[in-house]
Amino acid sequence: MSPVLMHAVVSVDGFIADADDSVGHLFDWYGNGTVPIVDDAGFRVSKASADYTRAVWDSLGVIVMGRRLFDLTNGWDAKPPAGEHVVVVSHRPRPADWYPEVSHYHFARDVPEAVALARELAGTRSVAVTAGDIGGQAFDLGLVDVVAMDVAPVVLGAGRRFFGSVVGERLLDDPHVVVQGDRVLHLQYRSRVRTAESS
Repeated sequence: MSPVLMHAVVSVDGFIADADDSVGHLFDWYGNGTVPIVDDAGFRVSKASADYTRAVWDSLGVIVMGRRLFDLTNGWDAKPPAGEHVVVVSHRPRPADWYPEVSHYHFARDVPEAVALARELAGTRSVAVTAGDIGGQAFDLGLVDVVAMDVAPVVLGAGRRFFGSVVGERLLDDPHVVVQGDRVLHLQYRSRVRTAESS
């Protein structure tokens, strides 16, 4: 079964954007280096970040995102940053006039349906669930295998939380990936998906 990663760039105090959906300095590391992640994306990072990010992006088959992010980014204009397919979690249907020729964007009513469809579409490749409310729901349901964070040295103070509305303590394994870039620390934790009391 395809592994599921919950992933985002995050501030050191746990936010993926401020209350107005601005990322501020979170993405500074995407442009502070000389090595392109991919040829046409425009991102130039340190060699360490490029090696790490390329490996993660190359492993992805599908991205699962929420309707809020879809609307904010216009679905990345039908060009996902990684993978071949995108599954959007939404109670609203796909906009009728949004790239009608595109067949690699799919809409699902809830997180379990979205992750199941993404795993089917991904085959042997990985599934990335964007952090925030959708990622938090997937994590809370035990559908996340790996928590992947690109930690930027920024304190936002408030905003959209990496784990969304998840409440209560959870334990992860020790980080099995730790890569220091320039103004970013790449971390991956395997998920235990259980409460601290049950460990």
